[in-house]
Amino acid sequence: MFYAYVLKSLKNSDIYIGFSDDLKQRYKDHNSKRVKSTKGYAPWKLVYYEAYKNKQDATKREKQLKLHKAKTDLKKQIKSSLE
Repeated sequence: MFYAYVLKSLKNSDIYIGFSDDLKQRYKDHNSKRVKSTKGYAPWKLVYYEAYKNKQDATKREKQLKLHKAKTDLKKQIKSSLE
């Protein structure tokens, strides 16, 4: 499986959108500060993910979620999870 996912920083409430083929390990990597782009904002909480059978579908969705409109819509959709 392949995953598009959303993390929320417990340090400053920022969100991070990513992609992985091993969500559990990637989540551990983020919280162990092994991911350069997120290490300064750990710890992280997994607040949302979508699973796909196809890598291209998951990476396409990740890129879509990073667009301003989609990111705004997603924040509205998962508002309670982000609190």
